Amino acid sequence: MINAVIVDDEHYAAQALVTLLKKNCPDVTITAVCNNAKEAVKIIRELQPQLVFLDIEMPYLNGFELLEILAPVSFECIFTTSYDQYAIRAIRFSALDYLLKPVDPEDLKAAVNRVTGKKSPSLQQQMELLLSKFQQPRPVENRIALPTLEGLQIIPVDAILYCSSSSNYTIFNLADGQKLIISRTLKEIEEMLEEHRFLRVHHSYLVNLNEVRKYNRGEGGSLQMSDGASIDVSRSRKEMLLKKLQPGK
Repeated sequence: MINAVIVDDEHYAAQALVTLLKKNCPDVTITAVCNNAKEAVKIIRELQPQLVFLDIEMPYLNGFELLEILAPVSFECIFTTSYDQYAIRAIRFSALDYLLKPVDPEDLKAAVNRVTGKKSPSLQQQMELLLSKFQQPRPVENRIALPTLEGLQIIPVDAILYCSSSSNYTIFNLADGQKLIISRTLKEIEEMLEEHRFLRVHHSYLVNLNEVRKYNRGEGGSLQMSDGASIDVSRSRKEMLLKKLQPGK
């Protein structure tokens, strides 16, 4: 059994999550429901849950501030949130889980299965990655957590040469020759890396512009990457690419 705490200042949302967990996740036991983030700090310290369902948007203390107070974090965390593009991008960047409200039962089961089936104890590194995105002034985090078949691999963003799409998976091609297969779509990876110099140049390719060595003209053209790979450029993305490669023009 997994002991869990729910932290959500919306009473209705918290109770709805309790109902969903009882129906869909019988291995999860709710030991407390907190509708106040300050109260949650005390409860979590006392109960030492294995899993916390944590709302992001709360008054006085938001979810990330609560985690900073509790650091170092010893529990798995699944965030619950209404759509917040920046917050979701940061969570994805850290390979942590989130649920959009209203919570879908299938998404809930999948998230619980992921956090309970993790193969590597990298929680603290994931939390450090996440919280670094919300420190002031906000730095551009230069590491990313990638969920592979073996567990989580945390790598420098600059080590990524380009990413290619393979159905619902993304293949990361790294500077040291490694290829990592990640269970995320290329669209998700594009959103995670949009603060960095990465550009979707084709339906199937996302490239690190710092690793482009040559652009070859054509209908869309192609790129020669630092490892010698040739990447096709779609005609619809050619203009944007050339603007990025020639910012002064």
